[in-house]
Amino acid sequence: MSRIVVAAALALVGVSSLTAQAPRRPFGTVRDQATLQQQWLERRMTTILPPLLKEHGVGCWVIPMREYNEDPVFRALVAPTTFAARRRTIYLLCDRGEAGVERVALGGSDQGGVYQAVRAAKPLPDGGSAELWGDDQWRVLRDQLAARAPKTVMINRSQTFAFADGLTAGEFDGMMRVLGEPWRPFLRDAEALAVDFLALRLPEEELAYRRMQELVWELTQRMFSAEVITPGVTRTSDLVWWWRQQVADLGIGTWFQPTVDVQRAGVTAAQLGADPVIQRGDVLHCDVGISVYGLHTDTQHLGYVLRKGESAAPAGLRAALVRSNRLQDILFEETRVGRSGNEVLAAARATMRAEGLDGTIYTHPIGLHGHGAGPLIGLWDYQDGVPGRGDHKVRANTWFSSELQVTTPVAEWGGQRVRMAQEEDFAVGNDGRPRWFLRRQTEFFLVR
Repeated sequence: MSRIVVAAALALVGVSSLTAQAPRRPFGTVRDQATLQQQWLERRMTTILPPLLKEHGVGCWVIPMREYNEDPVFRALVAPTTFAARRRTIYLLCDRGEAGVERVALGGSDQGGVYQAVRAAKPLPDGGSAELWGDDQWRVLRDQLAARAPKTVMINRSQTFAFADGLTAGEFDGMMRVLGEPWRPFLRDAEALAVDFLALRLPEEELAYRRMQELVWELTQRMFSAEVITPGVTRTSDLVWWWRQQVADLGIGTWFQPTVDVQRAGVTAAQLGADPVIQRGDVLHCDVGISVYGLHTDTQHLGYVLRKGESAAPAGLRAALVRSNRLQDILFEETRVGRSGNEVLAAARATMRAEGLDGTIYTHPIGLHGHGAGPLIGLWDYQDGVPGRGDHKVRANTWFSSELQVTTPVAEWGGQRVRMAQEEDFAVGNDGRPRWFLRRQTEFFLVR
């Protein structure tokens, strides 16, 4: 046997052994994940939806959409095996009192038994039938509403929240052309309803989300270590693509392109450039997220590249991190159920200023969307409050991403101001108290 043939055979053996290895699946197979998501859908529809409809005075909630132009609430309505609406799908959710919530899907599937699927058909000349389409489908909706005679008909229309503005102008015009003026007085905008339905989470989801956080911490610590970083060689873009590849190899996703940046003594951001080579003495910062079970995480962690002879980051940098941790404490102290996001922001910033912290708070809800439904607690460029989106109230059983930063002069860097940006996801529990899903970072990840 020639050397070439031997080499080829060995190569094939190597490939075979690699392909035979079971992939690491920290969240099980796709089928496992879908089974869990389906259970959550059924639980949400039976435990979260009914009290929300009563709270918001809903007779019927009408949610029409067309294929590839889905309402933002779509993610909270459908099974994990449904990726888009079917032609036109109209979800009809009606409060039937003691009988519970009647759930009807016009033109859609039953989503694993969650809805009563209504697919009215018209006869064809050859004896067959075709699904009703266009204005015919609106007539079916009109008949369904007439049979229930609701006192209010809620629609997803809002100038404040994108999550509550899923009814397009075309769908609204088509619907009203058939429903007619008699139904117009019954229409109400479902702004708060849509936001709350997307925002509220189940206890079962919280357990799964904690496992997602554990994986994020594992990956960020590996990324900010000698396993991945060679000082003087590795660029920040290398870490970005390392993260993307790790996520892909684990069979999960992400909802945004990760970022990695550097702060360096005596060097400005402009001097560092867009893709610097990482050097000893650098402070590292990442902004990363993963997506599993239709849920999303958002995390910012910090690292430090040790200089020769160092065993820890300089004391001034460690003190700067402590000050950022203090702002996290303040945020928790002021995040209370019933307060608006703007009220939380104002109270937290007042305490922050009183304690001499030079910080910024731009915390956002998280869950089915990365920048999720619920009250904003500041934006980086709106530190006096966010009109409209910051006026929504904090609720129990909702999730947030505690995005903030504190900037502190560091003596070891000649008084240079160093920004400690941190982000960790937390839940406001059923008891109304905020708690980290896992923990927060109080020490730098060290690159030796």
